[in-house]
Amino acid sequence: MCMVRPSSSLLCRRSFSLFTFVRLPSVHAASRVASPTSHTHTLFVRCSTSDSVISDPSRPDLFYHPVSLPMVGSAYAVSFLPQPPPTPDSCSVLGWLPAETAGEADAEAGLNDFVENPKFRVIMHEAIQTGLQEKVDDIWINAALQLQQGWMHIHDSRNLPALGRIGDPDDIIASVLVQDGKILPDTYQSMPSYRLCTSDGPTLLTEGLAAKLKLVLEGAIAREVAQ
Repeated sequence: MCMVRPSSSLLCRRSFSLFTFVRLPSVHAASRVASPTSHTHTLFVRCSTSDSVISDPSRPDLFYHPVSLPMVGSAYAVSFLPQPPPTPDSCSVLGWLPAETAGEADAEAGLNDFVENPKFRVIMHEAIQTGLQEKVDDIWINAALQLQQGWMHIHDSRNLPALGRIGDPDDIIASVLVQDGKILPDTYQSMPSYRLCTSDGPTLLTEGLAAKLKLVLEGAIAREVAQ
């Protein structure tokens, strides 16, 4: 078998249950560098087998950790942390990408091969809500000052809407009520339509919230190791 790894920034459009069948590239398809087709962008390039973490050249905050998953086999756990997750399904893992070539002839790994980790979604929302409460991000503090009154969408920075426009539902992480120019964190409502990964890439938070999420993930890993 040939090991493949993500090329440039991760791209995907849909999320699946962990045990949903994942279509993997065939040996023939993996023998060449994957290239975009008219229907999908490919995610992988051929490389030698490696047990070390892979950093994303276009997204320095993303790391790919080799793991083994039940019913799927070898995969890459996508994470914001450089240290390996304690378990393949750690809450620090955004999701997984297939790493071994197998399956249908000439099939290529594409946009739909990302498998979302529901545990990460939960801890991400907890971190963002706490970050808003602790006022760690000036961007959202200033946005609330400009809005003054009403509901404010927390957008994913990977695809920001034009000024005064509502963003794509896939990119609206949550909504929060603003009164007198101040965020009311207790009104935080996560958006069910939000996707951890779209054609614009994985989750990309504003600087303050991203730093808060990383701290929360590091704490979560420490607790997982201690269990």
